Amino acid sequence: MPKVIKLAKCAGFCYGVKRAVETVKKLKADNPDKNICVLGELIHNSQVIEELAGLGITSLKELPSHGGGICVVRSHGESPEVFEQIKNAGFEIFDLTCPDVKKVQQKAIELAQNGYYLVIVGKSEHPEVIAIRANALQYSEKVIVADSIDAIEPYKQDLKTHKKIGVVVQTTQMVSTLNEIVNALTPLSKELLIANTICGSTSARQTEAKELAKESDLMVVAGSKKSANTTHLAEILSDITKTIHIETAGELVQYKDIIQNSEKISVTAGASTPQNIIDDVLNKLQEF
Repeated sequence: MPKVIKLAKCAGFCYGVKRAVETVKKLKADNPDKNICVLGELIHNSQVIEELAGLGITSLKELPSHGGGICVVRSHGESPEVFEQIKNAGFEIFDLTCPDVKKVQQKAIELAQNGYYLVIVGKSEHPEVIAIRANALQYSEKVIVADSIDAIEPYKQDLKTHKKIGVVVQTTQMVSTLNEIVNALTPLSKELLIANTICGSTSARQTEAKELAKESDLMVVAGSKKSANTTHLAEILSDITKTIHIETAGELVQYKDIIQNSEKISVTAGASTPQNIIDDVLNKLQEF
């Protein structure tokens, strides 16, 4: 039986996710007869998506050519082209892009407009990064996405010739990845402008979890495997102590032996993990 089970203070919904979920529910309550849909999944959590579907809020895998009602742009944001497509399809647009993501988009545009070779630190296939890149490409062709030093390699000569380099970061990225890429860019540039756009909630969550990991035998990270901030959290912590990443409390059974052999267990959760899942995880750990 573990002696101590500790929950991180910065666990669960960040304000951007909380705002998105509450706003969409209110939108449906205020417009019960209107079709309310979200382009993509509102947040990376299947339990919440199921709950919203039960309220009649659908997640669109792709945009239909004709539609009606309200189409919500989720917190990851979208490209200007997609906003246009939503409008042309006949939907009203409700923009729920997270304010922190909006700041990255605006900074990326500003750097592109001012002649910087833009490097977006993040995962190229992540919806947030796709939207940031699309916004910047309106003003410059010199835009690349990198999640490692290797991703910069093919562009080294071009970056060196350009001399002016600007950097923005996907809001849920790790500081260590940003630092590595900045170190690689420094010798290539005459002028390097870095906008550390990792959101405050992500930084606080990672910092607190790292401190907890140092004094724990086991870290339990709760949240979707599709969530960037949750998977990054698990990656960071696994370098410090034994770490398991689960989506629901039911998965803890697979780790029964590890849990029973751990005296100090700490629990954290991603920004899109609802409180009821965190509570279930804590209750299940108590049972062990």
